[in-house]
Amino acid sequence: MNDLGIRGLFFDNEQDILQSLENIVYLHLRKKGYEILIGEMETKEIDFIAIRGTEKVYIQVAYLLAEPTTIEREFSPLEAIDDNYPKLVLSLDPVGRSRNGILHQNIIDYLLS
Repeated sequence: MNDLGIRGLFFDNEQDILQSLENIVYLHLRKKGYEILIGEMETKEIDFIAIRGTEKVYIQVAYLLAEPTTIEREFSPLEAIDDNYPKLVLSLDPVGRSRNGILHQNIIDYLLS
């Protein structure tokens, strides 16, 4: 959805915060000129595969990485990818949880960079 304000008229943006965050990241990537794909690996999903020319980046979006199951769900699909393109996990956490070459970044910092 291009306007989250309009989305808020029909859905509860607070209740559906993850969908809102994914939408914000999607719009940001489109504005930056990326072609956006969704990746699937058996039972796992990669939220965004963003491609612009020869550049490619894999992105997972989460609300918070508060539970070990959430951390595993967000990082494990990216850890299974056997290439050297950048891999990011974005969330509202203020503390970075980067691991195994996968960068974890606060979503607000990412959008402002």
